[in-house]
Amino acid sequence: MTLGQINTLEILRETDHGIYLIDNEDNEVLLPNRYVPQSFKIWDKIDVFVYLDNEERPVATTDIPYIKADEFALLRCNQVTDFGAFLDWGLVKELFCPFKEQAFKMKPSGWYLVYCYLDEKTNRLVASSKTNRFLDNKNLTVSLFDEVDLIVSHPSDIGWNVIVNKVHSGLIYKDNIFKDLSVGDTLKGVVKKIRPGNKLDITLEKIGYRSIEPNAELILKTLEDNSGFLNVNDKSDPETIRDIFQISKKNFKKAIGSLYKQRLIEIKPDGIYLTKNE
Repeated sequence: MTLGQINTLEILRETDHGIYLIDNEDNEVLLPNRYVPQSFKIWDKIDVFVYLDNEERPVATTDIPYIKADEFALLRCNQVTDFGAFLDWGLVKELFCPFKEQAFKMKPSGWYLVYCYLDEKTNRLVASSKTNRFLDNKNLTVSLFDEVDLIVSHPSDIGWNVIVNKVHSGLIYKDNIFKDLSVGDTLKGVVKKIRPGNKLDITLEKIGYRSIEPNAELILKTLEDNSGFLNVNDKSDPETIRDIFQISKKNFKKAIGSLYKQRLIEIKPDGIYLTKNE
């Protein structure tokens, strides 16, 4: 069985403290009474999360934590002691973050983006807010124009740093951001450019012709939701377009141009209209 992960184990025997589970290598772990299902049979299979209890013994739970080993998540700090910080990860025992693993000194009630890993020296699951050291851009697993999963990491003077596919680091420049972002947000993006040193520039919009069709659909739906009219057109300022559609003015103009050519909309001085045959 693997600490910090969901394991599918078999029920071996029942005791006063709970039921013991076993893996295919004959390793046993206790599932305490509070998590034992109302009805079960010996050799039934059950999915459990395995970690160490307060006495450093492996224990199982049917609760699913907010973060598992080798994952990133935004967690709340419950308390800080002389040893480090303790984070709420949805389990009875809190997740420990040593002082040496804190990018900035944590405070109670604060929220922090952390990485969870198994400390080989102590065999404990611990957290680290020094997330960059768990990212690697030496061997990229993404290509130009790939759609990628993002976790917003931390701001910089020129934009937002993001975690790309849980493996690489990337950057979204300010002029490519058309929505409010916060640390820990998860969203989709596209690899816009790969710079020397495998530095990844990320955009939140589709690129080139890829952007026209989804944005056109978005504009049509927004028109439908607003009785077929929007007080915005190709003369509107970029901020207004961003607030309504969360896309750039450049891609907005491409989209409405495409819709106009398909005779799906009319563009007038006071805004855009759905055509009567739409």
